[in-house]
Amino acid sequence: MKFIEVKIDINQDEIRQQLNEKLDAAIHQTLFTWDIDLMSKRTCMSKSFLENEFLHDPRMRLLERRKEKGKRYWFYEESLAVMRQIMNEWRG
Repeated sequence: MKFIEVKIDINQDEIRQQLNEKLDAAIHQTLFTWDIDLMSKRTCMSKSFLENEFLHDPRMRLLERRKEKGKRYWFYEESLAVMRQIMNEWRG
């Protein structure tokens, strides 16, 4: 009986990146708004960091929606674009 040895090299980072891209695409199609909890989870940033670095920015404030003393929401696509702009400004 002959045995065949098969080796498969898996790039876990590449698989993780592809999965994240697929998840982002699925979420992108379904999300209309998001709150700070989901924003924190999806960006892997703490709520305090989001508050300090993004949510006090005038561009993000324009996108914020809430009733008086109610929960805050941001339009998903628009706020994501503004967050990218802010992060690109960090590069100088």
